[in-house]
Amino acid sequence: MSELTVVHVMRHGEVHNPEGILYGRAPGYHLSELGRKMADRVAEHLAGRDITHVVASPLERAQETAAPVAAAHGLEIATDERLIEAANVFAGKTFGVGDGALRKPANWKYLTNPFRPSWGEPYVDQVVRMTAALAAARDAARGHEAVCVSHQLPIWIARSYAEGRRLWHDPRRRQCTLASLTSFTYDGDKIVSVGYSEPAIDLVPERLR
Repeated sequence: MSELTVVHVMRHGEVHNPEGILYGRAPGYHLSELGRKMADRVAEHLAGRDITHVVASPLERAQETAAPVAAAHGLEIATDERLIEAANVFAGKTFGVGDGALRKPANWKYLTNPFRPSWGEPYVDQVVRMTAALAAARDAARGHEAVCVSHQLPIWIARSYAEGRRLWHDPRRRQCTLASLTSFTYDGDKIVSVGYSEPAIDLVPERLR
């Protein structure tokens, strides 16, 4: 007999970050008011699902995003360090298109290899930890459904690996908006399908889609 288990990997909601810092793994970054509304919307979307396990990255924005989902199903939030944001040497700084970061010689040594990538945690390392975290959630919710709250890049890398795509990519082409769900269906221990949905897309500002 087949045993289907669904692991929904949710990206956290919008973060209060008026300075536009690349916050990475830094503590102290919480959901904005809009981010809390996104988390509530996804909790409503999942209210009728057979969710028996909720787990999140240790970062505040992930824990706060997981809270409404856990509350809706009467569950405690587990924490898994393997769901954390990808490490990045530019964390704590502004680093984006038009801010001059690429013209600073001090940054050049970190930009030599986009395939690894040279500026942060290797993609392969993200695959290893995310695959293990998803498998742990699957085991905790065997025959039911689990929700894991994580961060955009690790989610996208896990999906790319599961779907057989190369890991290096154009960040602008990631399909992983705020509060989105990337859902992995397992038959036993094997991933048999990957789905994607955006229950809170109407709340996501156009510039962040």
